[in-house]
Amino acid sequence: MQVKKYLFDLGNVFFDWNPRHVFKDIIPNDELLNKFLSEIAFPHLDMRCDAGVKISLAVKEAVEKFPEFENEIKSYYPNHRRMVNGSYQDTIDIFQKIKSYGFPCYVLSNWSDETYEGMEEEYPFLKEFDDKIISGREFLVKPDPQIYRLAMSRFDLVPEETLFIDDREDNIHAAQNLGFQTIHLTDPSTIKSDIQNFLVV
Repeated sequence: MQVKKYLFDLGNVFFDWNPRHVFKDIIPNDELLNKFLSEIAFPHLDMRCDAGVKISLAVKEAVEKFPEFENEIKSYYPNHRRMVNGSYQDTIDIFQKIKSYGFPCYVLSNWSDETYEGMEEEYPFLKEFDDKIISGREFLVKPDPQIYRLAMSRFDLVPEETLFIDDREDNIHAAQNLGFQTIHLTDPSTIKSDIQNFLVV
């Protein structure tokens, strides 16, 4: 079915976001770094704050659970913007091309409301979207089906006529289960050719 609307993730689709940009210097031991990012930062900081938990509370509770990583946990959010190592111009270009053809484009992103603050001033292209769902404002996160249903309702999306682009396989599967057409973007440099297969003008 022809794609009529586009639904984009932000991190690792539009932005080179990776805590390793910062923490490879803070935790030079690879094994310890992997443990911190996968077992502490992602579940206890990223996912909680993306779901609307206040940063101060998430940090406090993470320190209580993992006191041996107190310094690293407390340095996570002060360094959060440095985890964004710029934007991907190829993605911005194809997004603006899609917009120029008159197709509505929306955002569905797991992102803390607190850390998203200021992003649109720093990256003005974000203001060009028709609308956005920033998970921290909704107290829902992907891959919970409810956040996709919220997007369907708020943006008047027909899943079969909507292309969803995300870098995480679990988020893609959740969208596919609801009928969305999808691109699992593992390499942002391929996004122009990936989307071109769906773009019918």
